[in-house]
Amino acid sequence: MIGPRKIVKLDYTLRDGDGEILDTSEGGEPLSYLHGGGQIVAGLESALLGLDVGAEKEVVVAPEDGYGMPDPNGVFTVPRSAFPPDLSLTEGDAFMGENDDGSPVPVRVIEVRDDAVLVDANHPLAGVTLHFHVTVIEVRDATLEELTHGHSHEGNGHQH
Repeated sequence: MIGPRKIVKLDYTLRDGDGEILDTSEGGEPLSYLHGGGQIVAGLESALLGLDVGAEKEVVVAPEDGYGMPDPNGVFTVPRSAFPPDLSLTEGDAFMGENDDGSPVPVRVIEVRDDAVLVDANHPLAGVTLHFHVTVIEVRDATLEELTHGHSHEGNGHQH
């Protein structure tokens, strides 16, 4: 049964409010995560508590329990000179920037101007109500190593 310190494997499809598929495990590996490890959005994690292998569930996650609401301060202008001069930038490009303390921040280009680039550091799904269809494939105890590292050590290209 899904609970803390369990490794869970799920098949899932994530849709937005219009029914458009945003992500799915169909045709790939199931999602494997450590329950209680904060590796999936809080609203989905809490809805899965107590489910067992074979269970299917539709879960609707409000933005506050998903990727949050967009932060207006997450949209800002970066001088064009901060980018390599030969770099071609177009709306929708995504890359890693840096915040004031040098930590990496994923950003998306919203608009390219002659002297500046408007970027958005909000998660692309901020403000979106998430509609999950999940099927529980496997539930097992996490190993000591997985608990120590805070994540599953199978599937999903696990690397250190």
